[in-house]
Amino acid sequence: MSKRLTISELAKAADIPTTTLRYYERIRLVEPEDRSCGNYRLYGDQSLKKLKFIRAAQAIGFTLEDVKSLLADNKGKTPTCGNVQGLIEARLTDVEERLKDLRHVRKVLKSALEQCHRQKKSDCCQVVADLRKKK
Repeated sequence: MSKRLTISELAKAADIPTTTLRYYERIRLVEPEDRSCGNYRLYGDQSLKKLKFIRAAQAIGFTLEDVKSLLADNKGKTPTCGNVQGLIEARLTDVEERLKDLRHVRKVLKSALEQCHRQKKSDCCQVVADLRKKK
């Protein structure tokens, strides 16, 4: 039998805050595998592997709802490639939208910086003045 970890030990091993682990429990992503004599929640290797999977999935853009789907389908089975493909397409669409938004922000910031370069450093900043007008 593998070593059982308390919630704080598991959080440390997975390099996540204990509060995050508790949240994952509340939304039923992770569940304790056992209880100690003192009724402490105990976790094993499977929980640690699951947490590492969750972190890896989030790192490439999957949401926690996506992660639930990736861990198991409605019947508790590993999802098919077709199911995962739909999630990937949805996340890719989200990323494309965020990139579009970021390109717009970049353009606006570059324009503001050029405007600042044209002004004297001691002058009132026209960028700030324009932002105040938009309130």
